[in-house]
Amino acid sequence: MTPFETRPSPGFVSSGVRRQEDVALTGFPRASRPPLNHRLAVRRKRPMPIRKFLKLESASGIILIGAATLALVLDNSPLGWLYDSLLAVPLEIRIANFEIAKPLLLWINDGLMAVFFLLIGLEIKREILEGELSSRDQALLPAFAAVGGMAVPAGIFVALNWNSPGTMDGWAIPAATDIAFALGVLAILGRRVPLTLKIFLTAVAILDDLAAIVIIALFYTENLSLVSLSLAAVLSIGLFILNRLRVQSYTPYIILGSLLWACVLKSGVHATLAGVVVALAIPLKVGSKSPLKDMEHGLHPWVAFMVMPIFAFANAGVPLAGLSFSDLLQPLPLGIALGLLVGKQVGVFAFTFIPVKLGWAKRPSGTTWAHLYGASLLAGIGFTMSLFIGTLAFSTAEHAVGVRIGVLSGSIVSGVLGYAVLRSLSPTQPGSEPAEQSELDSGNTDPGSLSRGELDPHAPSPT
Repeated sequence: MTPFETRPSPGFVSSGVRRQEDVALTGFPRASRPPLNHRLAVRRKRPMPIRKFLKLESASGIILIGAATLALVLDNSPLGWLYDSLLAVPLEIRIANFEIAKPLLLWINDGLMAVFFLLIGLEIKREILEGELSSRDQALLPAFAAVGGMAVPAGIFVALNWNSPGTMDGWAIPAATDIAFALGVLAILGRRVPLTLKIFLTAVAILDDLAAIVIIALFYTENLSLVSLSLAAVLSIGLFILNRLRVQSYTPYIILGSLLWACVLKSGVHATLAGVVVALAIPLKVGSKSPLKDMEHGLHPWVAFMVMPIFAFANAGVPLAGLSFSDLLQPLPLGIALGLLVGKQVGVFAFTFIPVKLGWAKRPSGTTWAHLYGASLLAGIGFTMSLFIGTLAFSTAEHAVGVRIGVLSGSIVSGVLGYAVLRSLSPTQPGSEPAEQSELDSGNTDPGSLSRGELDPHAPSPT
């Protein structure tokens, strides 16, 4: 009970029952609501409501589907030459003896995706410090699911490509989940899926992204330049000095971050990791302000509606002429497709089911095992991250086609099956989850409060 709830209020009738119309809008009886200045101050400090975040990701997923479809149609039309020529346009930056010269496709994959990883880094830092991953109880079940969702797909890929050494570098491709696509499917389902399921899938995907960052740094780095790495290290130290000085202005972070991106690009480490380093340097709080949250909220629409659709358009084009079903049965595309379709659903669901049954974690409130199985299928939508890791693993056109066939087929079938499973379930009734739904819709709590039990401490835990 908050201090505002201790005073007698007209919001209670003589029987002692509080009138619902008095609390419907604010959660407080009329006479016991906090002062207006207090409510405004609290509202300013709140992070992005989880529903706003989910709606943004869901809308992005729908746009991604359109961008990928456009790329496939264009690449297999009489204008296919225009698609290929556009991505091959050379662009370069030259300052004295320093130059960066790449075709447009690589500027998208190395440059724009650094902005994507900057946003991912900001989200991961926030979630670890005060969000869905900020405590052991909150992070445990998504962490188990994420481990299973990475290990099993990678194992299936390795098993199918064991006798094909030239394709083994693609083992990490089916280990990724595209959160935007997955939430786009959930958005179509509306109230047929509880909000807690969306939060669970989001947490799993964020941990997937964290693992992808580590994988890229450890396994997709070659031909290291010690000079460039040394300069990158100095710039990274500069960024963290800014953090310790609690610098709020984004300008010095952007300047050092841009220089860091160029040094990392020349070092042999993938340039997108520069975005993660910059994200870790942005302070979460400086006094009453949050530079990290402000940057995250500012970047999110640009990444969701520009960066990711452009990446999808540039990397989803696959010439289908001359392809047959036997091409899908080659080790590379088959390993990716089955890793996403079979490995993800088995890994995520098994590593969710076992900890719950052993009493190590609790199932998200309001969900059934059918819900979690449907979410496990949707985790097999690898798309953006899988395609991105594929560009790092292979550089030849032949392998690129195999990667795209595997990723697109595995992601599409996973999405369709996940949708079918969740579509077959009874819709969530409007009044069936009033506490969590109303609180999250209005932004009056953070995502972690669902798993901490703050909304309904007396609700029985599902088993």
